[in-house]
Amino acid sequence: MASGNKLRAAKANEGDDLQIDMSPMIDMVFLLLIFFLVNATMIIVKQDTRVTPPIAKNSKKAKDGNGRIVINILEDGSFYDETGTVKLETDEDIFDLVKEEKEKVDLQGYEPKLHLRGDQEAVFKYCRQAIRASAKAGVDKVLFATYAFPRN
Repeated sequence: MASGNKLRAAKANEGDDLQIDMSPMIDMVFLLLIFFLVNATMIIVKQDTRVTPPIAKNSKKAKDGNGRIVINILEDGSFYDETGTVKLETDEDIFDLVKEEKEKVDLQGYEPKLHLRGDQEAVFKYCRQAIRASAKAGVDKVLFATYAFPRN
């Protein structure tokens, strides 16, 4: 008989509005948001405005931007780092830059790739010079920056 009283008491409170406390759910959403923001990596490729890449109608956008080591090659054959501020005078300077950047990329767990941004008027021998120096540093994958259509 005691169980019957409990059943009647439970049915008597059916009219009360039950509400779910959403504050733990909101806390969890904010924690996940912070987690993903902290673990995300920004891929920013700085572009030297002095370099005008060539136009290639069959060019494709690279799928993965991680692990890029950028070298800019100007029209006169001078080499600069990604920011365009450090001039790389010799093959040893290119080797040192690529080796240093390769170590950083390896620590992040990505495959290092040489990203050449050569001016459309630069001769290919300058590209070859940068490729050889980076190969000595252990980077053998090369990406060439091009435009798919003329830039206005």
